[in-house]
Amino acid sequence: MTLPRLVGSSAPAHIGIEYGVKGPTYGICSAGASAAHAISVGSDYIRHGLADVAIVGGSDSMITYGSMLACQAMRLLSPQGCFPFSAKRNGTVLAEGAGVLVLESERHASERGAKMLAELCGFGMTSDSKDMIHPDIEATSEAMRLALDDANLEPTAIDYLNACGTATILNDLNETKAIKNVFGRHAYNIGVSSTKSMHGHLMGASGGIEAVACLKAMEAGWMPPTIGLDENDPQCDLDYVPNVGREKKLTYTMSNSFGLGGLNAALVFGPPPK
Repeated sequence: MTLPRLVGSSAPAHIGIEYGVKGPTYGICSAGASAAHAISVGSDYIRHGLADVAIVGGSDSMITYGSMLACQAMRLLSPQGCFPFSAKRNGTVLAEGAGVLVLESERHASERGAKMLAELCGFGMTSDSKDMIHPDIEATSEAMRLALDDANLEPTAIDYLNACGTATILNDLNETKAIKNVFGRHAYNIGVSSTKSMHGHLMGASGGIEAVACLKAMEAGWMPPTIGLDENDPQCDLDYVPNVGREKKLTYTMSNSFGLGGLNAALVFGPPPK
């Protein structure tokens, strides 16, 4: 079983076998953007009539010697903890987990009497095409703009943004600048938090779990916090919902996933159709 356990498509293949899925079944690999890309591809299949239902998301486990040594060699890891947007941030913390959504066409969901939690309104995808490690502001900004355009929304419609927020020095600063580029003055009115401060960096699973965080935030009317944020980096000056979650009615939310190699994805969620 060595090969089936190593191949990246094994996880979706197992799910397909377990549930009798006959349609397209495969894995997507784009580092920290993998799950968000999978969600967008599943949505595209439904939009174009190739499927009525798509099981999408990601799972990953970085708690292995090889993964940890590789990340430490790149100076990505913090010995203290994951503190996104904080003046004391000095790297990320690896984690493991999974986040999965079931996407359906509105017709299919209505016919089977499903409880619709939210609508996936739009997505945007870009590539930096510049550097394998250092992020780019222009391309991450464009991913968010494309997601808003696809959702046919103005930037002022977004109430909460789940940031990529890896707690590395350059990534957090660049994401803050990109959010300001896209949202202008409204950037200071949005609750922006990084749930990686609590669950760590899940790499390929990040976009799935953070999409779930957006849906649960909308359902509960509550923005999750960025914990460990006692003092902001002066250049990271947005409302990162520090330390304690906050009640707020959320109509539209955005989730950012920016992967190694400059692979970017942004998702926009809204209320379910009535």
